[in-house]
Amino acid sequence: MKWTEQQIPRQDGRVAVITGANTGLGFETARRLAERGASVVLAVRDTAKGKQAAARIDGDVSVQELDLTSLESVRAAAAGLRATHPRIDLLINNAGVMYTPKQTTRDGFEMQFGTNHLGHFALTGLLLDLLLPVPDSRVVTVSSTGHRIRAAIHFDDLQWEHSYGRAAAYGQSKLANLMFTYELQRRLAPHGTTIAVAAHPGISNTELTRNTPALVRGPVTLLAPMISQPAAAGALPTLRAATDPSVLGGQYYGPDGLAEGRGHPKLVTSSADSYDVTVQQRLWAVSEDLTGVRFPIGQATAAA
Repeated sequence: MKWTEQQIPRQDGRVAVITGANTGLGFETARRLAERGASVVLAVRDTAKGKQAAARIDGDVSVQELDLTSLESVRAAAAGLRATHPRIDLLINNAGVMYTPKQTTRDGFEMQFGTNHLGHFALTGLLLDLLLPVPDSRVVTVSSTGHRIRAAIHFDDLQWEHSYGRAAAYGQSKLANLMFTYELQRRLAPHGTTIAVAAHPGISNTELTRNTPALVRGPVTLLAPMISQPAAAGALPTLRAATDPSVLGGQYYGPDGLAEGRGHPKLVTSSADSYDVTVQQRLWAVSEDLTGVRFPIGQATAAA
C-alpha cells in the first residue's frame, strides 16, 4: 500500500515544533499536522513571514523566532519554547540551506554545516528534556540524497577554511544530519519513549535550490517537470517519519520512485559511510564542543 497524507493519524493534543516552516517542505509539514489537530509552532528566522504562513494554515499555529545561524538565537528560541510549552511531542529539524557561496554563521561556522547540522544539534539538545517524558515523541531530522555526493565528515577542516566546494559542503552537512540521527537514537533507546528518525524529500520544487550554480540551474530547470515533485509531496517522508505508528527509531524515509527522486514515502537506506559508529560518536563529541550543548542522556555503546 502506498502511504499518503490520508494515513496521518489524528494529532490532537500533540505539540509539533518545525524549523523553517514558513515555506516549502516545512510549511507543507506544518499544514498537514495542524489539519490533523496538532498544535504547531513555526520556528522561523523571519517572524513576519512566519505569521503570514500561519495565517494560511487552519488550526492551532504559533510562531517562534529562530535563527539557526546564531547559537544565541537558538538558545533564546529554546527558552521561549520552554516558557510556552511544558511538553513537545514532535521536533522536526527541517530548515536548511543548500549550495551557498562560501560564508560563515554568526559563530564562525561554515554556513551549511552550521545551519543544517550544528544549529539543529544545539536546538535538539536544549529541548530534548521536554520530549523525553512524552510517549511516542519523536525527533525527525530532514537529510537529503545529497549526503551521498562527495560527502564525508572532514574533521581536519570541518569549516572549509582551507578549500571550499559548495556541493561537498552541503553533502557533509546532510551526512551529519544522518549520523546525528543514528547516534541520537542509540542514546535514546534506553529511555524507551522518544525516538530519532530521518527523512529526505527526494527532488522537490522548493526555494532551497536558489543557490544552485548557474551552469547547473538551466538543465535542472528544464528537467524539473520530469524529475521533481511539489513540496506537498516532498513533505510526505517527513510526515510519515513523524506520525506513522509503525516507524522505529533510527529509520530513514524517502520517496519510492527512481533513485528516490519522487514518489510515495518508504523506508530507505543511507550511504555506507553514514552508518560508521566511530565517526558518528566523534561527530557528536565535536558538535558538543562547538555548540557548548550537552544532551540530558548518556553516551551510547557501539552495540546498542
